[in-house]
Amino acid sequence: MQKLNWQKVNKIIKNALDEDIQSGDITSIAMKIKAKANAKIVAKESGILAGVEVAEKIFKNIDPTLQIKSTKNDGMQIKAGDEILSISGNGQSILTAERTALNILGRMSGIATTVNKYINLIKDTNCKILDTRKTMPLLRELDKYSIHCGGGINHRYGLFDMILIKENHIRWIGGIEKAISSALIFNQQLNKKVKIEIEITNIAEFKKVLKFPIDRIMLDHFSITEMKKAVKLNDTKIKLEASGDVNLNNVREIALTGVDFISVGALTHSVNNFDFSLLFDE
Repeated sequence: MQKLNWQKVNKIIKNALDEDIQSGDITSIAMKIKAKANAKIVAKESGILAGVEVAEKIFKNIDPTLQIKSTKNDGMQIKAGDEILSISGNGQSILTAERTALNILGRMSGIATTVNKYINLIKDTNCKILDTRKTMPLLRELDKYSIHCGGGINHRYGLFDMILIKENHIRWIGGIEKAISSALIFNQQLNKKVKIEIEITNIAEFKKVLKFPIDRIMLDHFSITEMKKAVKLNDTKIKLEASGDVNLNNVREIALTGVDFISVGALTHSVNNFDFSLLFDE
């Protein structure tokens, strides 16, 4: 499984805690209780876990003396009632970290669980599920990692690691041929070449791009009939990616057309948070 970039994650954690705590957790401070506490994080539904290490780090960031034990790992199938983490130590520290930890754990597991639902619908095909750049700003590291936990594949991380020519690029430069030619020339000048993909919207455009030595063609909002036609016309065997209005109701039909990839923006832009609770022992 893809590893987290902890330099980026630590920055996310710091900013998230700063946002929530600011001058202090005044409710916990007002209790004036110094007692130790034992608590656990429990799943309230079934799905795929993602973010357990991040949650641990959040608690440790608040109080390095907390004793934390994880009972499940990222990528694992979990069910309602499963204990994910146990935490022992200063009760005030646990309460201060609670909401930030649950928010991030819930978002990450929600993404992983949704990805897994898509994958299960097409697992008997050769098609792969991709994410997009439609991530929560400043949380991309966590969103992209969660995709992997659910069994999906990252498309590109950002604007810097792949040439993806979209409709507005084509309009800006004055046509498909000019756009691809410019990208190919630029790529030749790089010390390390990057993949080139182009987004097209109809079969006429598809026929134009087949003559170029690019890596992938995005079929944007193609009908099922158009996708099947594109697959049949693709004698160059350039990888094909279906995109646009993909959901759990149509993903299987799309995969059965023979496309290589399906990109789904809803994996990260319309997240249903996974439900967890943190419970103190009585």
